[in-house]
Amino acid sequence: MEEGIALAGRLIEFRKSTRDSAQTDKNKQSSGGERMTVLEELADYAKERTRQAKRKISPEQMRGRALELPKGIFAFEKALKKPELSFICECKKASPSKGVIASDFPYQKIAREYEAAGADCISVLTEPRWFLGSDRYLEEIVSMVKIPCIRKDFTVDEYMIYEAKVLGASAVLLICSILSKEQIREYIQICDMLGLSALVEAHDEREVQMAVDAKSRIIGVNNRNLKDFSVDTDNSRRLREQIPTEILFVSESGVQSAKDVKKLREIGADAVLIGETLMRAADKKAKLRELRGVI
Repeated sequence: MEEGIALAGRLIEFRKSTRDSAQTDKNKQSSGGERMTVLEELADYAKERTRQAKRKISPEQMRGRALELPKGIFAFEKALKKPELSFICECKKASPSKGVIASDFPYQKIAREYEAAGADCISVLTEPRWFLGSDRYLEEIVSMVKIPCIRKDFTVDEYMIYEAKVLGASAVLLICSILSKEQIREYIQICDMLGLSALVEAHDEREVQMAVDAKSRIIGVNNRNLKDFSVDTDNSRRLREQIPTEILFVSESGVQSAKDVKKLREIGADAVLIGETLMRAADKKAKLRELRGVI
């Protein structure tokens, strides 16, 4: 309850800052600088979380723990290579754009429902401030399902990749908007060493080229603008041609109907990542069948 109230307060601030920043774009402020976007706040908070985590478990210790584990088999990207469209189903309690999505959040039950419904992978939010996620959710879900899970968080430090491995993830998210091309390339190399997949997220032409240049094997096009959280499902269509066919292509956000899924199949998407639409569905198995076009 308290975390929901706190998030509501942050959302009010976010919506106000979004309106303010639109005005600021028209007339650049001469003093005081611009307000941070939510994406920038998320990245900054991820850095602070990592600093705190390092005080509890040193980078050397975390890296050692990760390397002690058996090397992964790149299960996430293997799940996306099947002939038909793959579905990545998301477990998330809240989001910056929608606030609390599921006040009652039986994440274990949701994960089991996704697996039973035929999901190919599960995306688990671990960001605690805006998405009300938790590392514990990921760790527990991984222990009870057989399909691969991606740690959905704002990776800003290699430490978070080693953490993901220790938590049991099969993949991590790398967002072009908050990383340099060199960082993405370096982080993919760390993932390769650990046997993890890297879903590299882009929002526009420049970021797609950045992901390609960094030797990404999976590129996700986010249809949601993470600066103002507007959604444009045509974003995947526009950027699809820029992504080489040998790179796995994932469409993220804004997928609400079988019609949306059909359009993504037609442009050659390998997978779709679906969050809010499934989280709000009372019968997740039926909703996933509907999205697949089975019924």
